[in-house]
Amino acid sequence: MTSNEGKGRPTPKRREAESKRKVSSLSPIVTKDQKRASKLQAKEARIAQRAAYLRGDEAALPARDRGPARRFVRNFVDSRRSIGEYFLPIIFVVLVLTLFPIAAVQIGAIALMYAVLVTAVIDGIFLSRKIRKAIEAKFPGTSTKGLGMYAWLRSTQMRRLRAPHPQVKVGDPIN
Repeated sequence: MTSNEGKGRPTPKRREAESKRKVSSLSPIVTKDQKRASKLQAKEARIAQRAAYLRGDEAALPARDRGPARRFVRNFVDSRRSIGEYFLPIIFVVLVLTLFPIAAVQIGAIALMYAVLVTAVIDGIFLSRKIRKAIEAKFPGTSTKGLGMYAWLRSTQMRRLRAPHPQVKVGDPIN
């Protein structure tokens, strides 16, 4: 194109160029009602997903909780009582006891807290070893990496706060 030749049309005004860009937007035009309905639908989907997770549906579980070995570990832990699940309520009792101005009560409360903590750790070590042996027997060839810690962490949670919710009762045999 030489300097003498024109482009054959007038230069568009800024207003026209901007309005053309706005019309050819990639995002769809959404009304407030459509946004509200979309948010409500997303909320219902999240609630349904959470309910499925708490029920223990395999498809709804995150990767860390998936698989037959993890389900077995959860059921194994949920079928027994452990001192770790009582640690949080005991800590609350210790907190209340340390408010008393009697030194013997305060020292006893702190000693109770440490005794429960050490017992929970020892229980976790034995639980971890037991879980590994049970997994190797029930699921040969399955990696046991991380399953002991998974079991111990679940055993330290209060039973009603565990997620996914326990599928077996205390004392039930594990399949």
